[in-house]
Amino acid sequence: MKTIAIIDDDIPIGDMLEEVLKKENFHVLRAYSGTEALYLFSMHRPDLILLDLMLPGLSGEKVLEKISGIPVIILSAKVDVQDKVHTLLSGAADYLTKPFHIQELLARITVQLRNYPASNLSAIFTVGDLKLDCTSHEVAVNSTPVRLTKTEYAILKLLMQHPKQAMAKSVILDRISADTPDCTDSSLKQHISNLRRKLRDISGKDYIESVWGIGFKLSEGTKS
Repeated sequence: MKTIAIIDDDIPIGDMLEEVLKKENFHVLRAYSGTEALYLFSMHRPDLILLDLMLPGLSGEKVLEKISGIPVIILSAKVDVQDKVHTLLSGAADYLTKPFHIQELLARITVQLRNYPASNLSAIFTVGDLKLDCTSHEVAVNSTPVRLTKTEYAILKLLMQHPKQAMAKSVILDRISADTPDCTDSSLKQHISNLRRKLRDISGKDYIESVWGIGFKLSEGTKS
């Protein structure tokens, strides 16, 4: 079941969207402010995000800057062409102005969920001196190859898809479970420790940071 996050402080619109999406067999997550959205993403990784721009506190534009690796459809009352152009160039996958027809939104959701995985089959992720090639499954630091286990590779790939985003341990385990069923809550910390050491032995930098109370995140590397 695909998961869609609705980030909108307009409760009636959010309730309507949640009802429709659940009838379409989607799992739905909700957040009502920008800050709440970032906390939600630290605990869960949706397959698609519906994001309003005019949120209390942290704006939708600021939230969009923190999202990577997930298609985002903007739902906004802003109709100015420049707002649309700026948001799309900033990383949004699509933009729909309010009010909108629900059938059109469902069609756009279907297109994004259908197209997004295909666009990432041969992706190359780069964060600082780190490079990961999804086609060859090769990882390098400063062009020096790094030999990783299957579990270490899966963890690093996931973190590189979401650089600088804190990810809960439960989310990491859920996202890599299909490829690494041997990784458990008790062994995850050891796998990450081994991964850290291998990257540090080549670069002298720590790329994976522990985020107290949440989990882990990837950075561009700090001298150890």
